[in-house]
Amino acid sequence: MATSGNTTSGTATFGKTFSIDEIIEEAFERCGLRGVAGYQLKTARRSLNILFQEWSNRGLHFWEVAETNVTLVASQAIYTLYRSTADGTSDAGVTNAGVAESIYGVEDILQMSYRTNRGATTQSDTPLTKIDRASYAANSNRLAEGQPSEYWVQRFIDKVTITLYITPSSTQAGNYIHFWYLNRIQDAGDYFNATDVPYNYIPSMCSGLAYYLSMKYAPDRTQNLKLLYEDELVRAEAADGSAASTFITPKTYYPNI
Repeated sequence: MATSGNTTSGTATFGKTFSIDEIIEEAFERCGLRGVAGYQLKTARRSLNILFQEWSNRGLHFWEVAETNVTLVASQAIYTLYRSTADGTSDAGVTNAGVAESIYGVEDILQMSYRTNRGATTQSDTPLTKIDRASYAANSNRLAEGQPSEYWVQRFIDKVTITLYITPSSTQAGNYIHFWYLNRIQDAGDYFNATDVPYNYIPSMCSGLAYYLSMKYAPDRTQNLKLLYEDELVRAEAADGSAASTFITPKTYYPNI
């Protein structure tokens, strides 16, 4: 494509074609190493997967946020979402478009509501309150049945469970819990794969992998690479998600201090 006398590629697919082996090469070059192979490739891919898991401890990765509906069953309080099909079969669900699905790889539940008349003009959502284990345990009538008002999330190695309070009855059966959830970032996988990472996170991904590898191969560069990684990650996180037009910040006063 020619623009103002300049010839450009006409494409914007770098993130789509930036494969795992190229990411590893970029990271090793920042450590001062070229022509890597064998075990170096294996250990770099392992470090990349660890980096993705470290990102989940930093907070939300907005590109992995999705929503679904899970069908309520009478007298069933606990609903299970497995890590993968090899771990078990997740409870039945349906997308907003009406496509049946059982979701896998959920990391956490963000918001939830009790939904009736899904897909109809009379669809109605009633927000549910997320509680912790202590609050759930403090309820004295956990076997009571009716319309749920609260939910408790447990995160296990191979699954995430949602425990509703109170337990749905036959009246709620066939209705849904609608929720927004956070997926795990997909594993690196084969060396020719692209990553499950959006375009704006590519710089921080490369600098983060370089920082991880420097601890093994170039410790003299570790501190500088760590500073670069943290700086680029902050910029990526600032650009992630959607901007809000209103910000409310609490202010605390400490009189007579």
